[in-house]
Amino acid sequence: MTDAALAHIVEGIVPFRVALNRSFRGVTSREGLLIRGPSGWGEFAPFDDYDDAGSARWLDAALEAAYGQWPAPMRDRIATNAIVPATDPDSAVECTLHAVSLGMTTIKIKVGDDDEISRVRAVRQCLDSELGEGIGRIRLDANGAWDSDRAISVLRRLADIDIEYVEQPCASWDELALVRDRTGIPIAVDEGIRRANRVDVAAIRMHADVAIIKPMPLGGVAASLALAAELDMPVVVSGAMDTSVGLCTALALAAALPALDRACGLGTGTLLSTDVVAHSSSPHGGYLPVSRRAPDAQSLDHARAQCDRPGWWMQRLRDAWTAGSGDRWSSAVLDAHS
Repeated sequence: MTDAALAHIVEGIVPFRVALNRSFRGVTSREGLLIRGPSGWGEFAPFDDYDDAGSARWLDAALEAAYGQWPAPMRDRIATNAIVPATDPDSAVECTLHAVSLGMTTIKIKVGDDDEISRVRAVRQCLDSELGEGIGRIRLDANGAWDSDRAISVLRRLADIDIEYVEQPCASWDELALVRDRTGIPIAVDEGIRRANRVDVAAIRMHADVAIIKPMPLGGVAASLALAAELDMPVVVSGAMDTSVGLCTALALAAALPALDRACGLGTGTLLSTDVVAHSSSPHGGYLPVSRRAPDAQSLDHARAQCDRPGWWMQRLRDAWTAGSGDRWSSAVLDAHS
């Protein structure tokens, strides 16, 4: 039964590779598989360091998009933050100016390298110049790169800058608690949620102020909604460096949450130099519309031609299917093709 269902899925698969306009966390492109089903297109693109069990959750999200149903939206547009990667201060200013031109007033800045202090200050100065002093919001994201001593030192050096929150400054719960206690800056958790084999709801509630919910590595919209309800705390929805097709999953989640009062991390379309659609999803007036997008033929053909390891990706999909997605989706896939 599972083999027959997988055969149907494979029939609707297109490998892809799209380029970024600058290096982002050491990555210069995104690649994976697009899956076409009766509900639309899903995207399977786990980063290379995800194991089979983690990749199975990404596949669940892709199959939910292709074969499942998303909940009805409660809003038709989502406020979006921009992302400034770990780059030099001048480039950070360029990114900020572009974000402001698209109406985004919340900037998430990657930190954890030698230029972090000067980058944050350059962005703050740019926001104040363009929007007025103190209007733009700044978030920091260390991706767990700091230890507690480094986190406390950096954040104290930035004490004159109003920081909305710092995302995953350290890897461990004890260090997160120490950083929050010593700096007073709110803590957001990302890796502690999306990389956990079992999400520790009690620890998140105890040590964090904001939960970063990325539906792709969490198994899709329904699984993410259930987690957000269980956490019962402020949530910021974020994409996972998706194409404009894959980003629709995060938009669907953000649209379905009962409450959403913070800008979400959905501005990654501005980091793409190529895409599977002719025009990448980009905010207007600081918002992204809630929509469902399909690839266009020309862009998809180009992205497919750029993928140099389609066999590797197909094997990865089979491994993820075997690791759990097959048990969860075989019946739905077979029913859809009956």
